[in-house]
Amino acid sequence: MENYIDLHIHSNYSDDGEFTPKELVKQCKNAGIRIMAIADHNSVKAIDEEKEICQQMGIVCLPAIEIDCRFKGVNLHVIGYGMDYTKAEIIILEETIVSQEVAMSKEKLRLTNQLGFSLIEEDLSVLSSNGVWTGEMFAEALLAKEEYVDSNLLKPYREGGHRSDNPFVNFYWDYYAQGKPCYVEIKLPDIEEIISVIHKYGGITVLAHPGNNLKDRFELFDEMLAIGLDGVEAFSSYHTKNDIDYFYQKAKEHHLLVTCGSDYHGRMKPMIQLGGSKCYIDQNIIEKQLKNYKLI
Repeated sequence: MENYIDLHIHSNYSDDGEFTPKELVKQCKNAGIRIMAIADHNSVKAIDEEKEICQQMGIVCLPAIEIDCRFKGVNLHVIGYGMDYTKAEIIILEETIVSQEVAMSKEKLRLTNQLGFSLIEEDLSVLSSNGVWTGEMFAEALLAKEEYVDSNLLKPYREGGHRSDNPFVNFYWDYYAQGKPCYVEIKLPDIEEIISVIHKYGGITVLAHPGNNLKDRFELFDEMLAIGLDGVEAFSSYHTKNDIDYFYQKAKEHHLLVTCGSDYHGRMKPMIQLGGSKCYIDQNIIEKQLKNYKLI
């Protein structure tokens, strides 16, 4: 079955993205992607360049942004599609979250070193373009150091280890995600606020990779629908078959927009490829929904 839609891609305007918007559009063209969306973390900086190159290459693109937010104590990612991304309320989201992330990065360094390491600021600064040090960057820095080649903590992420399929992002999920040893809390907007802002400027809201963030709290999804969530990224590179089946059935049950996204980043997530959303339905179904929602 042809996979020609990928609605969750990251450029180098995301802290952990590798490629420029232009490079990503070219990669999508080569991969047979005909409908794409660069959904950077809390940023819309890629969209103008993306739209220009997509037009030249005959690819349909959806303006998008992946926003960090919270619902009932759970950290989530909501993707806004098709909104007027030039509005100040949307642009300021990046400034608010990035400033907090920069301030908290040194605390992440302290907590990381409490695990038994001796990283210094320079080890992370060379990997970051904006002063934000992500969990994936800590993984890259640690795995590159010869003095930690025999570290038992890092062995699962090295070649042959049970977490080596996506070592950087797995290290992030294991140590820097909510509730993990190196997690540092920042003040995130409530999901209600994000849904309201995206709707205010003509957009559609979709919950990104819910199988990852909700984990054993899937019941919260129904509560989010009651406050105006429009859709769900049922098909995600992170999802198990059970995750996919659950959220796809929820989408059908509640007549929601269902989307598919790889969450492609480049070198930070080497096992994730463009179009790799584990989508098992005819993507014409998704394309028709996108047209119904006037997103394409």
